[in-house]
Amino acid sequence: MNYIKPEIISLKNSQEFNEKWLQARIEEDPSMLGLGDLEFRDTEKIMVGGGRLDTILYDPEDKKRYEVEIQLGKTDETHVIRTIEYWDLERKKNPQYNHCAVIIAEDITSRFLNVISLFNGFIPLIAIQVKAVKFQDNISLFFTKVLDEVTFDLLDEDTISEPTDKNYWEKKASKSSVKLTQKILAELGDITDEYKLKYNKHYIGIERNNMANNFVTFVPRKTMVIMNIKHERVEEIDELLESSDLDILSYDKQWKQYRVRLSDKDLASNIEMLKDLVEKAKHEYHS
Repeated sequence: MNYIKPEIISLKNSQEFNEKWLQARIEEDPSMLGLGDLEFRDTEKIMVGGGRLDTILYDPEDKKRYEVEIQLGKTDETHVIRTIEYWDLERKKNPQYNHCAVIIAEDITSRFLNVISLFNGFIPLIAIQVKAVKFQDNISLFFTKVLDEVTFDLLDEDTISEPTDKNYWEKKASKSSVKLTQKILAELGDITDEYKLKYNKHYIGIERNNMANNFVTFVPRKTMVIMNIKHERVEEIDELLESSDLDILSYDKQWKQYRVRLSDKDLASNIEMLKDLVEKAKHEYHS
């Protein structure tokens, strides 16, 4: 096997390859961006007020749309502003989806990376740098995520949630499901014996010394409880859950948590596995 030195080429200065060519490659195979198993939805969408959104990609599992803007060469102010503007228009027009702005450029300078990072956390934004590499008569594309989407942890939601209590959840869900939530926490034993339930408007978290520690959270329903276990998605846990008889919901990529629908019967027959998962989540949360 021989070593061949690759040649990095500038798409901006290329006579053969241009932005439309790059856009077409992305739309043919969105997985090359490294954002998951995305579907192509639209191209050159005409926007209200003028302009065209380069590409819209979609994650059917998370019901999430990615508004993608492409620029050859260095990114600049207009590229950043245009990307955010199109993201804002799309999220207002289609509020039933989650939305994320994506900037793709050949060169994302440190200056603009610093500017972009100021928005992140408030505006879901991903910056990807693309390099075109030539091997003899072939060309390949390499995408590097230089700024990942940042979302606020559940702890931040605690601070803006209206204060609630056990009675609130008994009315919203049921007394039996709240009782099951209490039972789940108790059955976790030593893992959570220093914690107590913290009732928030949208979920029930756990706290220790009046501080949220949401490596596990709960959403009671009428007849069961959704248990959220905060952990990066890994093959080991995927296989463990798939081999169980639990009712597994889709992995929540936004909050990076596994979701399980539990009844009293499910808890009794799977408590040891659940304890193992929660212990892993606790370790990762505090590491």
